[in-house]
Amino acid sequence: MRSNRQVGTLSFLWLVIAGTLGAECRSAVAEAGIVSNPNRPSVSNPADITQYGLAEVEYGWMRTWPGAGNRSDLFGGLFRLGMLCDLELRFSADNFLSDWNGGDRRRGMGDTWAGMQYRFVRQSARLPSMAVSYALKQPTASAREELGSGRRDHFLTYLASKDFGGFHADFNAAYLLAGRSTEPGRDRNVQLALAVSRALRGPLGLTGEVYSSSRLNDENPAYGGTLWAASYTVNRRLTLDAALDVGLTSGAPRKRVLAGATLALGRVYR
Repeated sequence: MRSNRQVGTLSFLWLVIAGTLGAECRSAVAEAGIVSNPNRPSVSNPADITQYGLAEVEYGWMRTWPGAGNRSDLFGGLFRLGMLCDLELRFSADNFLSDWNGGDRRRGMGDTWAGMQYRFVRQSARLPSMAVSYALKQPTASAREELGSGRRDHFLTYLASKDFGGFHADFNAAYLLAGRSTEPGRDRNVQLALAVSRALRGPLGLTGEVYSSSRLNDENPAYGGTLWAASYTVNRRLTLDAALDVGLTSGAPRKRVLAGATLALGRVYR
């Protein structure tokens, strides 16, 4: 009985806190209306989060040519919910993964990630928006088929975004702690990405990005690459995108192409 009362008290306090923190967002959201906040197709993500109470989904396809005549296809999506004014919940999954390695082809479900992003600074004339995010990988991809490591990973990211002179910039610095598939312990690396985007004419937009990753292990050396993307804003809720990603160093995938969409589904609560 005491445990039930404690749970009820904590739930009530959470509702009070959420309602208080969300009150300042409601008027701003009502004025702006529903607007999507695409995170794809670039490697970096924006520091600004999904609007309060809004649910968004992103989905897309990516084909990778790692080299030596191999290729892979990936279909995956990301669900985001503006839980509080500055807090976003994130759930992503690689729904279908297909690897073609010479005469060997492997198919199956990829890994699943769950996490959150907290914006602790909002953009001003002098400062960019700044946020931190954390994600935990659930190893749903088959390790036996070599579609995944079969181990949990942790991903911590610092994000900064700023508008300047008609351009928008997103910078990410991330730390990956990856479980080893064949032995105890974890590998780690640092990933950096900088994307700059600009609206062209009407609904068209262009993004250019450079990114790098330090050495993770013997199978995943350090590498760098560049991505160029075009976007088309159908309306305030829906944005379409396509991108070409080219490796700049020997350790990077030779080429990748991406295509997908971001859709603001609607208000879950107000």
